[in-house]
Amino acid sequence: MPGNMTFDELKEAVESGGIDTVLVACVDMQGRLMGKRFHAQYFIDGGHHETHCCDYLLAIDMEMTTVPGYKNSGWEKGYGDYVMKPDMATLRALPWMPGTALVLCDLLDHHHNDVPQSPRAILKRQIARAEAMGFKAMMATELEFFLFETSFDAVRNSMQASGQIRDLKPISAYNEDYHIFQTSKEEEVMRALRNGLYGAGIPVECSKGEADAGQEEINVKYSDALDTADNHAITKTAVKDIAHAAGKSVTFMAKYDHRRAGSSSHVHQSLWTLDGKPAFFDPEAPHGMSELMRQFLAGQLAHAEEITAFLAPYVNSYKRFCVGMFAPTKAVWSRDNRTAGFRVCGEGTKAIRVECRIGGADLNPYLACAALLAAGLDGIEKKMDLEAEMRGDMYSTAGVREIPKTLRAAAERLKGSTMLREAMGDEVVEHYHHAAEWEISEQDRVVTDFELARLFERA
Repeated sequence: MPGNMTFDELKEAVESGGIDTVLVACVDMQGRLMGKRFHAQYFIDGGHHETHCCDYLLAIDMEMTTVPGYKNSGWEKGYGDYVMKPDMATLRALPWMPGTALVLCDLLDHHHNDVPQSPRAILKRQIARAEAMGFKAMMATELEFFLFETSFDAVRNSMQASGQIRDLKPISAYNEDYHIFQTSKEEEVMRALRNGLYGAGIPVECSKGEADAGQEEINVKYSDALDTADNHAITKTAVKDIAHAAGKSVTFMAKYDHRRAGSSSHVHQSLWTLDGKPAFFDPEAPHGMSELMRQFLAGQLAHAEEITAFLAPYVNSYKRFCVGMFAPTKAVWSRDNRTAGFRVCGEGTKAIRVECRIGGADLNPYLACAALLAAGLDGIEKKMDLEAEMRGDMYSTAGVREIPKTLRAAAERLKGSTMLREAMGDEVVEHYHHAAEWEISEQDRVVTDFELARLFERA
C-alpha cells in the first residue's frame, strides 16, 4: 500500500503538534533518498506544490563527486535545477523519527515533464507499458544486510585515522539463518525496524536471520511495482536510521568480505490482469505456468546479460557471484531451486511467480524492477518460447548461460542492448552505461589492501 497519511491528516497532526517536519525526498541513481527537511507548516501552506534540487543529483557517484561526461547535467550546462514534485500518495509519518513525515517526489524538468534518467520515471514508463498491454506489474523485494556492533561513528573514525575500515564486529558470532535464539539478541534493532516500517504504512511480513554471522533479512508484502520500489528505498533508509540510533551500523554492500556470504535483493514478480486476476496462473498448464508467464520468463532469460548492470551496479557487486554461497552464477530457470538465477516459486498455485535471484542488496530498486519488467514484456510482445528447465546443481553445470562476471562485461551488454534502448530510451541507456564506466575507472585506479599485501615484498 502507499503512504498512510492524507494531506488533511497531516494538517491535523501539525495543528496538534504531532508533526513539525516533513522530509521531501527524491531517489538518486544509487537508490538513496535525497531532499530537504521542511517546516511542516510551510509545507502545508505551499511547499507541497513543488520544490527544487540541483540536477547534479542524477550525475554524481556514491561519493557525491560531480562526474564529468553526463549529457543531462554538468559544468557546461551550469548545474541547474530539477523540479521535485511531491507524490502525495506516498505521504506518511515516520515512527522512528519523532515529529516527522515523509513524502517522495518525482523529478521533473522546467516544463514539468518527467526527467527520463530519473529512476522513478524509468520504472513508471515500464509500468505504463504493462498497463497498455492489459497487465498490472506486481513485485516484492527481499532485502538482506549485515548488522554490526560497531557504530557508524566508530567506523568513520577508524577510516579517518587509518584510511581503512577495521574491526567490524558482526552482531552475531555465527551463522544465524532462521535462528530464533540468536535473533532474539538483535531485537533492539529488528523489532524497532518491523514496528517502525509497519507504522509508516509499509506492510512488513517478517524479519529473519540470514546465512552468515550478523546477516539479516527484512521482507515486505508484495505490491504494485512502484509501491514496492518506494517501500524498498524507504526501508533501506529506515534500517540505517534505526541502527544508528541504537549505536550500531549496517551495510548493504553485495559483498563486504570475501570470506562472508553476500547480501542479495531477490525480486519476486508476477503480472495480474487489470481486473485483479493472476495472469501467470493456468491450472491446466504444466506446473501451473500460463503461456503468458512462460513468455515473460523467456524474455528475462533472453535479456539476462543485458539487464545485469541494473541488478548489480558496482564492481563489488560481482564478487557476490561465487559458488556455494546461495548467490547464482547461471542465468537459467528452475523450479524451487536456489542455485538458478531465476527460480519459479508457488508452483501449481495462484501465487506462482518468478523470483530473480541475481540482484544484490546494493541495487536501485526502481532500475532493477524496470529492467526486469522491460525484459519480461519483450518476451510477451515477441511471444518467446521458454527454454527447457535446468535441474540439479547449477553451480556445476557447464555450457549454459552465465551471469556476467564483471561490471565491465555487464556494462558492455547494457550499452549494446537494443531491447533496453527501445524500452527505456537511448538517453537512459547511455546515462547508466556512463555511470558503470565511471565506477570501473574509479576502482581501476585505486591500490587495494590485497595488492599491497600480495605484492609489497614479493613483486
